[in-house]
Amino acid sequence: MFPRFLALAMLLCSAFSARAEEVPVAPAERKVEPEPAAATAAPDASSAWIDLRQISSTKPKPQSAPPWVRAVSLLPAPRKEGVVPKTIFRIELAQPHPDLGVVSFRLFFDDKQDQRPRLLASDNDGGLVLQTPPLGLGVNIPTSETVMVPAAGVSLIEVEVPGDGGNIRAAYLDWMKTGEVLRPATAEQRYVLPETFSAASPLRAPAQDTETFGTVTASLAPETIRIGSSMPEAAAFQFPIETLPLVALVTFEVANADVDAPPEIIFNGSNLGAVTLALPDLADPGYRGETKALLKQMRFQYTGWVRAQKVVPATALRVGDNDLLVIGGPETGPAAIRATQIQLKYIWEKLDYRLVPTR
Repeated sequence: MFPRFLALAMLLCSAFSARAEEVPVAPAERKVEPEPAAATAAPDASSAWIDLRQISSTKPKPQSAPPWVRAVSLLPAPRKEGVVPKTIFRIELAQPHPDLGVVSFRLFFDDKQDQRPRLLASDNDGGLVLQTPPLGLGVNIPTSETVMVPAAGVSLIEVEVPGDGGNIRAAYLDWMKTGEVLRPATAEQRYVLPETFSAASPLRAPAQDTETFGTVTASLAPETIRIGSSMPEAAAFQFPIETLPLVALVTFEVANADVDAPPEIIFNGSNLGAVTLALPDLADPGYRGETKALLKQMRFQYTGWVRAQKVVPATALRVGDNDLLVIGGPETGPAAIRATQIQLKYIWEKLDYRLVPTR
């Protein structure tokens, strides 16, 4: 199949009229070797990475996209008195194959309280197939969210956002296949949104403390908490311990984490250092670079949710109340954490260990 190119159109509007300028997808010229007449070309269901930041550009650059992305346009929503003006990013699709009935739509945006976007999908007749509530939490950090869109008959996917749309950065679309998923019969049912570049499932904070094989898991805070790199911006937790464990493990998810300077853990006044991030592939569009004057090294943040963990030695704990602080890495921007929890490992009857003799 031929690669295609698309360009985002600049918004043209006046006090009396508004229209969207659209650049349709057109095939690029390329020399193609002839194929045997009997050969049947397979449908091109490759993923699409669409840069939506061209709204602020006076000279938008062409972008490559697979054939099933027909066009991308930018237009204002109808104005209503007393209602904040909105902007709509419209993506026209063509289902590449009847067996592909779901498209994964991952939207990258700056999560501002008064500019939270929502997703709308329409069929060929203009009927509304899907409408999401406002995405994000309004914590004012770069982030991304994934929505599974039932794409059978869907020809339009729109991103509607209050304001001029300047906080919308990009969209990543990928066609999905269905298949059976095996899970342990005794495990809790989980609904996992599959990600192309990461195999980790979303972290869930337990509603109640649980004990499995001598390990106690306790939720510290299931909600999302914004953190920064200064002490007043740290997330603070306090919890009691009746008996000292052998070792502990703090786990949470973090958004907009600095890859080179992850959040740090402070336990009972002692800084235990940075957490370990379970990062996805570097090809993930969620990585966002940052550079400053006079600095040769570009720093990267991951503008999505990743799992973070830190092992806590027993010497850092105490019987009674324990204080935990989660603070951003040195000289890093704002981030957010969620599903914060701790595991305490105790001796039990089947603990596997070995005694190493001294020499």
